[in-house]
Amino acid sequence: MKYDFDTVINRRNTDSLKWNVGAGELPMWVADMDFATAPEVTKAIIKRAEHGVFGYSEVPDEFYDSIIKRWKTAHGLAIKKEWICFCTGVVPAISSIVKRVTNHGDKVVLQTPVYDIFFHSVENAGRQVLENPLRYENGRYSIDFEDLESKLSDPLSTMMILCNPHNPTGNIHTREQLAEIGRLCNKHGVTLLSDEIHCDLTDDGYSYVPYLSAGSECLNSVTCISASKAFNIAGLQCAAAVIPDAALRNKAVRGLNSDEVAEPNCFAAIATAEAFNKGGEWLNELRAYLTRNKKTAARVIAEKLPMLKLTEQHATYLLWIDCAAVADDSDSLAAFIRKHTGLYLSSGAQYRGNGKTFLRMNAACPESVLLDGLDRLYNGIKSYVK
Repeated sequence: MKYDFDTVINRRNTDSLKWNVGAGELPMWVADMDFATAPEVTKAIIKRAEHGVFGYSEVPDEFYDSIIKRWKTAHGLAIKKEWICFCTGVVPAISSIVKRVTNHGDKVVLQTPVYDIFFHSVENAGRQVLENPLRYENGRYSIDFEDLESKLSDPLSTMMILCNPHNPTGNIHTREQLAEIGRLCNKHGVTLLSDEIHCDLTDDGYSYVPYLSAGSECLNSVTCISASKAFNIAGLQCAAAVIPDAALRNKAVRGLNSDEVAEPNCFAAIATAEAFNKGGEWLNELRAYLTRNKKTAARVIAEKLPMLKLTEQHATYLLWIDCAAVADDSDSLAAFIRKHTGLYLSSGAQYRGNGKTFLRMNAACPESVLLDGLDRLYNGIKSYVK
């Protein structure tokens, strides 16, 4: 490989949210990779830093052009420049748009188990979460469309937040599934917001389908995208909301500006443009490395911990581990493993749905670190069972 993903980078004492842990602990929880970003991104940031003046910045054309080019060439979606609204992150965009597009007391449909911050974005704004639990059978998740229509038809349901690809299950939604979601949302007058932050993190041989490409009924929606997950630059605070419908876009833009999340820092847009324009080769090697890591994890768990089951998935670098044969409370299981081995995992309970019997493990790290984590998982589960 041209790029080095094996070298362990010491992230302690760098104000890292992930690595602000005790001595001897191994954090494999938050969706934050332990790899340095693409060299092209680093060079662009250094060049900008050498200028030495860091005043207020505007969003350059390169930011918009890089998104348009990337989604056309990699994902087959034609995006118009006027659809793209800069924002400081996917989560700020979701929180802002929920407040602007829905009313106090409205219901927002979520497909659970799902990224826990969605719940905060909805409930902190005085809205209600309405769960459309995903079906779980034989290690696979699928959409319960009958239940989904029931929830969308609720008179108070005014928005649905979709995770595409899905976090934490790793599902890649098909074009047919997305088209059906679009049809149901249109039928019941529900605005769809699609979080597609993990879209470039699919396994080798797999690709995601943008919600906007699934049909005309999917155009009255908001799609949130970012280079932050794929290129590990979340700390630069840069994302975009892609909104084809002018009326919906005007509402969203007013919200983003009112919440002061529509202005870039001086590195954000530059780094994103460089990632999308020049980081393709690095990203392809990263995806291959992550795919290998996930296969390694699946093999080790099958051999050493057959009582655990990895769900079938082909996106994200997050392992969704079914621990139902060991425990029915993932909060206590995660706490036990951390206390006795130092391995810090995410409890699946926070993702609601059937997450209370799952653990989420981040495999975006050098292989040696992954093997250390899997060894700690083995020791933790064995001690817990005893």
